[in-house]
Amino acid sequence: MKNVIKVEGLTKKFGNLTAVDHISFEIQRGEIFGFLGPNGAGKSTTVKMLATLLRPTSGKAQICGHDVVKEKAKVRELIGIVFQDRSSDHYLTGRQNLDFHARMYHMEREEREKKIKEVLDLLELNGKENIRLRDLPDGVARRFEVARGFMTSPEVVFLDEPTIGFDIRARMDLWEQIRQAKEKEKSTVLLTTHYIEEADYLSDRVAIIDKAKIVAIGTPEELKKSTGNKLIMVQVAEKQTEFAQRISEAKWVKGMEEYSNALLLNVGNEEGKVAEIVDFCDRGGFELTYIDEHKPSLEDVFLHYTGRTIREAESGNGAKKTPRRRGEPR
Repeated sequence: MKNVIKVEGLTKKFGNLTAVDHISFEIQRGEIFGFLGPNGAGKSTTVKMLATLLRPTSGKAQICGHDVVKEKAKVRELIGIVFQDRSSDHYLTGRQNLDFHARMYHMEREEREKKIKEVLDLLELNGKENIRLRDLPDGVARRFEVARGFMTSPEVVFLDEPTIGFDIRARMDLWEQIRQAKEKEKSTVLLTTHYIEEADYLSDRVAIIDKAKIVAIGTPEELKKSTGNKLIMVQVAEKQTEFAQRISEAKWVKGMEEYSNALLLNVGNEEGKVAEIVDFCDRGGFELTYIDEHKPSLEDVFLHYTGRTIREAESGNGAKKTPRRRGEPR
């Protein structure tokens, strides 16, 4: 079966709140599929429905051809899950947590011992397995939870914000271990995250979700290309509204977004536009305080499709004042 996960019109409502709004997507065997969006976008609710922990209000979802509502028991045999909130017993050692999890899946002793050894090697946890989780650094304790997710050789592993609260070094270490685990176990992985660099580094394809809806799906490179080949960030000291109005009239500006107190210009394949913007500011009497040309990132993609950055989405700020994408209705 090529598509291990198939979701059609999946919706979850809590009273008047729509947490997940008619989302549809498919995940192919062996993919790491990233769900990228701010806290509260609907990522964890989606995972809980796919893992049979929440009943959908409407829509359908299948894991390896099995309906998540009608065939809960079978689906649970096929999945591993690492919850966003820590769920291991911190009074037990790492090995004891892994062993307990394996017993819950009725694994025989010889199989349990073999698999524990494998995941300890996989997540680089040898030498730490006999320490109580409460006495380990948070990053190491989290790696035991990820190891537990792969303990039963599941078809699908759900990683719900696996590195939340980590510093960048610890996140990068775990990213590499997740990649190795996925390759070793041949599992399909659904990763939820609000870290741009995490989705970009780990995911074969990414779904951007905001306000309970999926707004874009594609490989990281496809999504970046959809925003334009070159982007220029510009900031002026004063008269930003006037500057924005005048620069938007340039034929080579394919699109423009407000980004905090700066502007993000999409110039397509145009060359030499940094120098032209500098000259434009000199001629127009604008004091240029910052300019940077770069290739699009997933942060730019999120801004392009939602009109705000992920940080702004999480803080509740940054609602777009004026749509400025050329060709779109105002």
